[in-house]
Amino acid sequence: MPKDVERSTKLKDDGNRLFQAGDYVGAESLYSKAIIADESNYSLYTNRAMARIRLNLYESAIADCNECIKLSKDNLKGYFVLSQGQLAIHDYDAALQSALHAHRLCVETNEKSLAPITNQVLRCKKERWEDMEKKRTREGRELENEIAELMQRERDDMVNSCSNDADRDEVAQEWEQKIALFKATFEKARTEDQQKREVPDWAIDDISFAIMVDPVMTKTGKSYERASIMEHLRRHPTDPLTREVLHPNELRPNLQLKEACQEFLDNNGWAVDW
Repeated sequence: MPKDVERSTKLKDDGNRLFQAGDYVGAESLYSKAIIADESNYSLYTNRAMARIRLNLYESAIADCNECIKLSKDNLKGYFVLSQGQLAIHDYDAALQSALHAHRLCVETNEKSLAPITNQVLRCKKERWEDMEKKRTREGRELENEIAELMQRERDDMVNSCSNDADRDEVAQEWEQKIALFKATFEKARTEDQQKREVPDWAIDDISFAIMVDPVMTKTGKSYERASIMEHLRRHPTDPLTREVLHPNELRPNLQLKEACQEFLDNNGWAVDW
């Protein structure tokens, strides 16, 4: 079917108006018709993907984003929306990689969407960690229950092997103390794990008060989250600390701090919501 760019553009514009009005079903339908009129327009696929995400059609949204990326390599919006779809179906690793790819592209092009993309990276990290934490907690409780059951069976065997009631009572009491001590030790370990949850000051951005994922340094050596300092410089082109003139091209990546923050987040995903 030959392209009809004019019709496709009209359908896209109409679809955008419906999307803004919250009519995602209508928007998705118009975007689909626009794609039929011009299937080579990669932006139509991300628009339809966004509508499909609102409709909980996550697999279809992911397919649209992949089609967009196929037509437009390293498409920032494609990776950003793709991450949202992947996160919705709990494909945490893929969602994080897509978000990080979008973040890299945004930094390279100095796009104004850095803040929401940074938030998406943090959201992916948080939900990925929470999933890992749930599995770890479940596995820990399963292990605790299995060991407790083994101890109880051994207790019963020992009690049954006794020749009189006095010995049986004594053995049963000893084993009850062992089992209680074992459970108390597990509970203490869980409590201590919760108490260790503190965010170090060096990981916190002084503008957004969130943990940093892409820190950059000013001329004074002070580090900020890239998204935060860039947003600040758009409004006020001065150093937040010294108030001296500061231009975006004067910022330098703090790779050592970035690695430290990454390591901290990998082991403390809860800190994203601090």
